[in-house]
Amino acid sequence: MTVRVAAEVREAITLGQGVVALETAVLTHGLPRTPMTAPPCVRELVGGDHRWDDAAPANLELARAMAAVVRNHGAMPATVGMLDGELIIGLTDAELVRLGNERGAVKLSSRDLAAAHALRDCGGTTVAGTLAAIALANASLSHEDRGSRRDPIRVFATGGIGGVHRGWTVQPDVSADLLALAKTPACVVSAGAKSILDLPATVEALDTLGVPVLGLATPWFPRFLTEGAAPLAVQREVPSIAIAARVCHAHWGTFASTTGILLANPPPARFALELDEVESIIAESVAEAVARGVTSAGVTPFLLARVAERTGGRSVHANVAALLNNGRVAALLAAAILP
Repeated sequence: MTVRVAAEVREAITLGQGVVALETAVLTHGLPRTPMTAPPCVRELVGGDHRWDDAAPANLELARAMAAVVRNHGAMPATVGMLDGELIIGLTDAELVRLGNERGAVKLSSRDLAAAHALRDCGGTTVAGTLAAIALANASLSHEDRGSRRDPIRVFATGGIGGVHRGWTVQPDVSADLLALAKTPACVVSAGAKSILDLPATVEALDTLGVPVLGLATPWFPRFLTEGAAPLAVQREVPSIAIAARVCHAHWGTFASTTGILLANPPPARFALELDEVESIIAESVAEAVARGVTSAGVTPFLLARVAERTGGRSVHANVAALLNNGRVAALLAAAILP
């Protein structure tokens, strides 16, 4: 497997700066490749002098905003993606532009990396694909420099992880994200799991796999576009990023665990959608998907499109807010867990 860790990421590691991995499935298969006016959350959450270009493709502007929010909160962004079969940890802006405009880009989970490398594909990594890339990068860095600290890339920011799909008892459909979390020692900062999933089953699966689920200043498991609510709870509430970092140190250091950690960070309340509204839309959309015969990989994009349509685009703005807020928290956490 060809893995390239960008020079600025290597330099950040050498200088003892926190590094935050970022996925690119949202770039290649998430937001549209058409312009979009800056969502209301951008100015508030990104900080610094970053400006969203209303005339540029929305998918590219989000990728740039994610990198900017990490930088503006003291960490080095390491955006992960594949170009011509080369897995890159730390895409440059020019590489982001190319990948964001690549019409033939494939979605890369962990299972897809080898074939995409052999076929010289371009692609955006999912949560599972990004976690696999983190493991490969850490192994490569450790091999090259025996004096470097163990696993320098420990934090990854995303929107919401994949999980157990609704209707799984009839047709088993479980995201590879869960197994990737169970075997990769990294902290994934997300707004829980995607709202369209069977969230109680997803939380149970995380428990079965031994993945600690921490709620950042919340006892409830967030639902991606909405805040969490009873009775769906996290394993343990942590009051601050500093305490979350202490748990990470104990998990990987004191108790030598090799599993990942999910830090569930609720979307900002002022940008989140109402739980009842989202649940009603999803229930109707799931029934529609069944009636239309939509299955497997087609279910998630179908449901997300329906949610966006039925909310008049507000779900897209909530998605962006969750991503940027997770990037902010991940940057602060990456600095806090440094030795």
